[in-house]
Amino acid sequence: MTDLPPGPAPAASRRREVGSASARSLLLTVLGEFVHPRAVPVWTTTLLAALGALGVEEKSARQALTRTAHEGVLASTRHGRRVQWELTEAGATLLEEGTRRIYGFMRSPHPWDGRWLVLSVPIPETQRQLRHRLRTRLTWLGLGSPTSGLWVTPDAEQEPAVHAVVDDLGLRPRSFAWTGRATPLGDQQRLLAQAWDLDDVERRYLDFLDGAARRAPSTPAEAFVAQVELVQEWRRFPFLDPDLPAELLDHDWPGPRAAAAFHERHAAWHAAAQAEWERMLAAG
Repeated sequence: MTDLPPGPAPAASRRREVGSASARSLLLTVLGEFVHPRAVPVWTTTLLAALGALGVEEKSARQALTRTAHEGVLASTRHGRRVQWELTEAGATLLEEGTRRIYGFMRSPHPWDGRWLVLSVPIPETQRQLRHRLRTRLTWLGLGSPTSGLWVTPDAEQEPAVHAVVDDLGLRPRSFAWTGRATPLGDQQRLLAQAWDLDDVERRYLDFLDGAARRAPSTPAEAFVAQVELVQEWRRFPFLDPDLPAELLDHDWPGPRAAAAFHERHAAWHAAAQAEWERMLAAG
């Protein structure tokens, strides 16, 4: 969540900031928070109203719906001149997996056995789309890349998931992976700095904490916007923070405090935000 005063920003100013990519991201958050838990179809007008409250112009909102449908997440059914949308089986699975990751992330400390997982998988610069797909999926698993073609994580339990990514992308013939403890050779803190931009992640956590502390929605409409923007901001952290064990951190890491603030605010705003969604459903 950005550095916001209490209550939502004016809709006009938000509309200048929300592009098509952000519209799709906001749509996925709305689907995960309000549509998926109810498992019932929803009218186009309801989704447009929800995205409009978040500063998305109608054209961008409709483009986000079309793109999300083309990706197999949503399916539409026409009723005369009106259209209803519902999650596909693949879409529901996607949101369930995302929900587990987002709400379970940084939820509790975990012990570390001292082992690292190292993956070597060189991909030529000419295969940019494949490089991007690999980076996206390995980053989601918490891996970092200290140098080109090399990925590391102190969570050796990710081995099966990493193997699945490599197999799914057809990279097994060019990959090597191993697990084990680090030797005294080299500077472990330098490795961490090269694999992840922890200074940037820490700044983002502190901004998140500051924004969450000052956000105070007073109406269901404001709670709806605050709730979606809270989840929208928090969902980035599993991509940014490798959730390193305490043994590798040299100071009080703000991640656990940010997680506590996220769950506290989410619980506090939940009822009012859901009430506003029900109002939009009825109006649709």
